[in-house]
Amino acid sequence: MYDPSQLRTFLAVAQTLSFTQAARRLGLRQSTVSQHVRRLEDTAGRQLFSRDTHSVELTEDGEAMLGFARRILEAHEQAAAFFTGTRLRGRLRFGASEDFVLTRLTEILEGFRHDHPEVDLELTVELSGTLHEQLADGKLDLVLAKRRPEDPRGELVWHDRLVWIGAERLRLDPERPVPLIVYPPPGITRALALEALERQGRAWRIACTSGSLNGLIAAARAGLGVMAHSRGLVPPGLVRVPDRVGLPELGEVDFVLVHAKRHTAAKSAADALASSILAGGNRLYRGAP
Repeated sequence: MYDPSQLRTFLAVAQTLSFTQAARRLGLRQSTVSQHVRRLEDTAGRQLFSRDTHSVELTEDGEAMLGFARRILEAHEQAAAFFTGTRLRGRLRFGASEDFVLTRLTEILEGFRHDHPEVDLELTVELSGTLHEQLADGKLDLVLAKRRPEDPRGELVWHDRLVWIGAERLRLDPERPVPLIVYPPPGITRALALEALERQGRAWRIACTSGSLNGLIAAARAGLGVMAHSRGLVPPGLVRVPDRVGLPELGEVDFVLVHAKRHTAAKSAADALASSILAGGNRLYRGAP
């Protein structure tokens, strides 16, 4: 009933909220992306996106289609692998940024391990900047991480905004430096937060530094300060800092998949895992487990 190519296009638009970005990810013309979505909507008999010249948003039926599309594509890929007799083997060194500690990435990795039991998956969890460095040094085969706005590398998984978050009871004194909870260098959100405060001319101080997301969350929940974080990944127990506080805009951030430049024996396994992440990307930012 549902064409897999149309479902892949639908997921790409749903994750990027942009027909242009989806076309770039899939290597298609934007008109083809629009055609796939229109045909899928015709098949479903429901409108999946509300869109105008400025924005693209999922409708309630579009939200429902996310889960169906992911499961249909997973079953399709499992059937294709079974009947073509392709079995991936070898070692795959995969790096994921700290941002995904509290997401359903584990479910995607579990599904990958089930479908490819002969692949030895080695997982490294680190800061995005560190993962990009390790990938460049040939220590990783595939990375899922943030990238800076000017960085062209990587395949877009989804696009988001950075926001200031903290404990609900936290009150900031406008006469005192902003207390910051940050990753150590080369953390990308750290750099963007400091750059935004410097542009505004706002004084700041480091209240807590930790290379662990759980460490930062604990400090924020204790009311030690504020932290910059992806709007779609705000941890439980923390809230967005109100605009009336006057903290500067942090801008946008992309979460991307980046492959090793050098052709390695793990390329086929890396391609398969990347496909699983792209198909199930909505699980990464639509609610924690």
